[in-house]
Amino acid sequence: MQTDPPLRPADEFVGGQPPKPQRPQPRRATARFMLSHPLHILSLGFGSGLSPFAPGTIGTLFAWASFAVFSRYLTVIEWGVLIGVGFVGGIAICGFTAKRLGTDDPSPVVWDEIVAFWLVLLMVTPVTLTGQFWAFVLFRFFDMVKPPPIGYFDRRLKGGFGIMFDDLVAAFFTLLVIALWRMSV
Repeated sequence: MQTDPPLRPADEFVGGQPPKPQRPQPRRATARFMLSHPLHILSLGFGSGLSPFAPGTIGTLFAWASFAVFSRYLTVIEWGVLIGVGFVGGIAICGFTAKRLGTDDPSPVVWDEIVAFWLVLLMVTPVTLTGQFWAFVLFRFFDMVKPPPIGYFDRRLKGGFGIMFDDLVAAFFTLLVIALWRMSV
């Protein structure tokens, strides 16, 4: 039979206070973790977020490649629905995986980059491969550097909504720069 340890008087604790509970160590995203739940497969970008080097960039490259493949089959309206559902669903999906990994915004979670870059590509299409490349560079710049207000949202908004929203703002700034450039030429 197991018994609980005896309670210690408060004066035995350092400073008279009981120790604060330890926060669990964040888990590492692995292929086994990804395959443990279908939502992890989506949030980790079908494995692109497992890259040991720049998972956000690899996830954005996955978005670019998947956009090229699916654009043959999806209309603009279907893309819009996919992106809208991907954003709203991504709030729950990314929040679920982040909670399981034990951190607020884990770098292996790349669904946010995928949906946001799909939006960028949809809005700039039709454009040449060179134009898509510059959209990629701009989006990665805004997503990595997080200039204001992107950094503000990244720090203040938590959970799945925070994970998704800062990338949506990065997509907006990418599109803004592209629109300003197009107006100037």
